[in-house]
Amino acid sequence: MRIRRARKHDLDGINRLLLQVLTVHHNGRPDLFKGNTRKYTDAQLLKMIEDDEKPIFVAADEKDCVMGYAFCMFVQHMNDNILTDIRTLYIDDLCVDETIRGQHIGKALYEHVLAFAKESGCYNVTLNVWSLNDSAMRFYEKCGLKPQKIGMEKIL
Repeated sequence: MRIRRARKHDLDGINRLLLQVLTVHHNGRPDLFKGNTRKYTDAQLLKMIEDDEKPIFVAADEKDCVMGYAFCMFVQHMNDNILTDIRTLYIDDLCVDETIRGQHIGKALYEHVLAFAKESGCYNVTLNVWSLNDSAMRFYEKCGLKPQKIGMEKIL
């Protein structure tokens, strides 16, 4: 397995995994997430792949097929009234193909993102996880992440 920046030829693999993530969210919260749609168009993905402020990393097998990905973005609140100027690498999405989970691919992707964040001068790495996704929450806790803030809702 090799972890690298995503490339144009990774679109099909990325789209396949994005659909897996959408399915988990739609099944857990169909009131919030549409089913059988796409989070990004191919044009949007291609633009993101080229954007150094929104790096996408993929774990690829020996045939260079996508086994997992991590969508990231740099966040920094310069000269904010209350927030410090720290630079954060936010993990917008991390997924490993559901057919090959348990092989530590997600852990390798996460560790790659941590190393990249350190090299990029980041203070921290953050992410959000939906409470409906128990397996993702357990995975992130095993990786050493702690709650930073909690989003709450009341459905009316």
